[in-house]
Amino acid sequence: MVSDVQHAIWSGPSAPKRQLSCLWCGREIVESEAGRRRRYCRQSCRQRAYEHRNSLKGTGIPSDAVVLSAQEASDLADRWFAARCAAEDIATAIGEGADTEELTGLSKTLLELTREAERLR
Repeated sequence: MVSDVQHAIWSGPSAPKRQLSCLWCGREIVESEAGRRRRYCRQSCRQRAYEHRNSLKGTGIPSDAVVLSAQEASDLADRWFAARCAAEDIATAIGEGADTEELTGLSKTLLELTREAERLR
């Protein structure tokens, strides 16, 4: 549950901007103040996405489909499993009355794992 202080911090005028991820590699994108939102972290990711879209032309596979190799799908499942285990660790720690320091460390681990799990490639 979000405390009143945290709610005030996150909902105020200086609330942090939403973190964007590259549509190709999943890396964090630094958002600029002006112009359109960036979709790719660098030109090479933009090029890979273009090549991928072109390779799907005439195949019947939708252009917005994500095609993963068996290894990539397995890696993705492993990353999500690690994130779920971290969430279960937090639930167990709360149930056992863990202190704030321990919960903070577990939360940071969960956040890192979920950011890594967001990557599709």
